[in-house]
Amino acid sequence: MHLVGGGWPENGGGAAFRAFVEEAAARAREAGVLGGPRIAVVVVRDGDQLEHSAALVAEAAHAGPIDERVIALAEGETAAPGVLADSDGILVGGGLTPAYLQSLAPLFDEIRERVSEGVPYLGFSAGAMIAPERALVGGWRIGGIPVSPEEAGEELDEVTIVNGIGLLDVTVEVHTAQWGTLSRLVAATAAGLTDGGVAIDESTALIVGASGLSVAGSGNVWRVAPAERGVVVDVLASAD
Repeated sequence: MHLVGGGWPENGGGAAFRAFVEEAAARAREAGVLGGPRIAVVVVRDGDQLEHSAALVAEAAHAGPIDERVIALAEGETAAPGVLADSDGILVGGGLTPAYLQSLAPLFDEIRERVSEGVPYLGFSAGAMIAPERALVGGWRIGGIPVSPEEAGEELDEVTIVNGIGLLDVTVEVHTAQWGTLSRLVAATAAGLTDGGVAIDESTALIVGASGLSVAGSGNVWRVAPAERGVVVDVLASAD
């Protein structure tokens, strides 16, 4: 799994996407696919689906040619089961996180099955936030008390954690340094809404593989965990 904290690097280069594309390309070669890997690019947006998918494809293409299969959904539109068939990689974009959760719910079983078969998954911003078993989908207050900037609330008031895709067992936060969302994950952990998680900066990918964890891109990945007297926060990994 490749979890990207959102954001577009100033100088491009696609560093946060590179390992994902390389894994998809290796899978395509093993399957005898000619040309670039078949990447399902799933976006849920309010009117700018094609622009967002094009930006995602451009970042991925820095790592080499790809055969993108864009699945562009409007907010409130439900994905059709089976759209991920024959894909060598699954890339889920960013936008309003609750909208992604609603639109992609029919694909959750399919995504888990494809990932279990070795198909790499890249979640960008919202796509990273909905990946865990327990997904933080927005909000900026807990018990009416502000815990993070309102602008990062995803049109929700109270911090909301619900069932996600189920690809990992820790909650994921994104845009961490840029939007000031680390405090939201800290507060949610302290309040017992989640058992902790990871918070990923923009232009940064946390890569979860059989050999452990690694980081690509230009930022940090923070770890938040409950402790005997509150919450522990440290840098899980930094990009080189």
